[in-house]
Amino acid sequence: MTQSNPDSVALSAASVRAVYARQEKTHAIGRRRLGRGLTLGEKILFNHLADPEGAAFDRKKSFLDLHPDRVAMQDATAQMALLQFMVAGKDEAALPSTVHCDHLIRAYEGANSDLATANDENNEVYAFLQSVCARYGLGFWKPGAGIIHQVVLENYAFPGALMIGTDSHTPNAGGLGMIAVGVGGADAVDAMVGLPWEVLNPGFIGVKLTGRLSSWASAKDVIIRVCELLTVKGGTNSIVEYFGEGAESISATGKATICNMGAEHGATTSLFPFDAKMAEYLTATNRGEIARLAEAHAAELRADPEVYANPEKYYDQVIHIDLSTLGPRVVGPHTPDRGRPIQDLGAEADKEGWPRHISAALIGSCTNSSYEDISRAAHIARQAAEKGVKAAVDFMITPGSDSVMATIQRDGFMDDFAAIGGVVLANACGPCIGQWQRDSIKKGDVNSIITSFNRNFRGRNDANPETLAFIGSPELVTAIALSGDLGFDPARDSLTAADGSTFMLQAPSGEELPPKGFLDPRDGYVAPLALDHRHDAEVHIAPGSDRIERLTPFAAWDGQDLSGLRILVKARGKCTTDHISAAGPWLTYRGHLTNISGNLMAGALNDLTGEHGIGVDFVSGDKGTHPDIARNYRAVGQDWVIFGDENYGEGSSREHAAMEPRHMGGRAVIVRSFARIHETNLKKQGVLPLTFANPADYDKVRGDDTVAIVGIGSIATGGSPTVVLTHADGTVDEIPTRNTISPEQFAWFRAGSALNEIRANAR
Repeated sequence: MTQSNPDSVALSAASVRAVYARQEKTHAIGRRRLGRGLTLGEKILFNHLADPEGAAFDRKKSFLDLHPDRVAMQDATAQMALLQFMVAGKDEAALPSTVHCDHLIRAYEGANSDLATANDENNEVYAFLQSVCARYGLGFWKPGAGIIHQVVLENYAFPGALMIGTDSHTPNAGGLGMIAVGVGGADAVDAMVGLPWEVLNPGFIGVKLTGRLSSWASAKDVIIRVCELLTVKGGTNSIVEYFGEGAESISATGKATICNMGAEHGATTSLFPFDAKMAEYLTATNRGEIARLAEAHAAELRADPEVYANPEKYYDQVIHIDLSTLGPRVVGPHTPDRGRPIQDLGAEADKEGWPRHISAALIGSCTNSSYEDISRAAHIARQAAEKGVKAAVDFMITPGSDSVMATIQRDGFMDDFAAIGGVVLANACGPCIGQWQRDSIKKGDVNSIITSFNRNFRGRNDANPETLAFIGSPELVTAIALSGDLGFDPARDSLTAADGSTFMLQAPSGEELPPKGFLDPRDGYVAPLALDHRHDAEVHIAPGSDRIERLTPFAAWDGQDLSGLRILVKARGKCTTDHISAAGPWLTYRGHLTNISGNLMAGALNDLTGEHGIGVDFVSGDKGTHPDIARNYRAVGQDWVIFGDENYGEGSSREHAAMEPRHMGGRAVIVRSFARIHETNLKKQGVLPLTFANPADYDKVRGDDTVAIVGIGSIATGGSPTVVLTHADGTVDEIPTRNTISPEQFAWFRAGSALNEIRANAR
């Protein structure tokens, strides 16, 4: 139901009570229907189903219609999401929704300077976002207020809730026991107009944690190990649930770190059961009443006892990790699942020819910017400063929110970092998402960096494909910054003090929560206008803007099969959303579909040419860049397709990677397998996402083929089209496909996009 003025800076206890009031009933329905006890994820899903009695609930088969409690958007993805919402025919957001300005702030000189630059460079975008929020009843968090996931954790997350967010690391909120799922902007629009949000019913993976972390081991090492075990696609279309006495020993923010990086193994989301650590964090962040409510409903905020007693019976897969045997680990380069203990990295670097001397070390980001993370890293810095040692390389720190920033400044941690030459950046994503201006490294320079971020795809941090990015815990990264050596193992190796003596760092020590409490400026939040003032509010889009462009609806399907298609690119190997629609400088155009389409497939390795971003224009006969070829095809009415490899679309939730192909004339994407969010985004935008029935058929595709897609209408009755490849030599291959398109999703395709269907229904 649409609410008046639905968002507020404070989480409403009444809204939490409403969620908890129906749990007992909906959980009972779930147990009766499934004939067994429920995992925690199943409990939350049943409690948010539009029809708990009638909904099909087959793991990895049926689609679920769910009503989230909240929507969160960051500024880069919010632009396109809100442009879509504006044409959906609704007068206000139907549920509490917020926009967080964290992606457009470039990391360069330091917090104050970089924030001032961002406000100047992005004033037009910020004005647009704030005006839409004011007009349609959304909360607005200004630049510098903090990174979306940290702000959500501090203010809005609570056990047992369901939230969707237009960022792939939305699962960060699983650290407080909620299902939080990264989605594309069109999914957010569904929820904001009051429709159920649809998602494939996930499988369930259980991770049993025993023992306790000690010495240099941290929550970061838990998720690094899980990524190693599951790989970048092992969690796809699954919810990962952590449990066991080891889970109870990890702080709420440590749990959030683990859930955050669940995006790196493809999980729908990750979460922990409610426990005392969560109650302590809720209380420390001014949500004591919410903590008491959760404690009163504790049994409903955990899996049923029989699940924990016999997990193999309830989870599709169970992973066992003894925290007491876990040590510091590092993943990389170029993928977040290539991991090993730090003690093995030096030898591997020597063998592989990776530069041992790092060029930079960076800590923070949405993954590791909590008070606990910063305090442990500051303890390492303090030890070095006492010995007269400074960082051997550029060392940068990104706090997660203005609350964390103010608190660590009060408690002296900023001074600890400054003493070793550290530079504190703005409370924003910065280098983690490509917003890093580096003067010392040029494109093509081979160099190694180490961060405590979550992703390390090629070119991700600095747009340089030759930067080798490794990931570890903040305290380990700080230690390596002091040595400058990628293979430095602080548990075994020594540093040289200013007086020439050698010393070893003590294992990091820090506080989970600030003993003096959090400082909470809360001056970064702007509430929406009151309902009676909204209709007069103007949405700010400057005439002729090259940053914001109103959307033109995509054309409906004409009911005919597709033929005469050309292949824009047959992508070879890893093809993430960074390859499909790069971030970095292109963040400038996230609200302008025409302009941002200039990066289409610019990073993809084309199997035909053997080059990144370069293909063949089969109209002109010339080689060119993928976006230029697509633009030429669009101009002459030549439709086209993309072929891809395994886990196509891995990475960020950015729906631009689906909207750009649609805007430029792409009709289908045919791959060996999809990452979950990207497949959904393609469906939302009216692009056919198909997989090879036989993955080996990928090898039959030649980049100069002409393509037909036959039997599209069969999707409506559970079928899947055939892809017909006519090769340049006149021979033909017919390739069977599979799809996961539901009847409702096929209606989106017929209409031209999900938004077209929403708008038609609104009328």
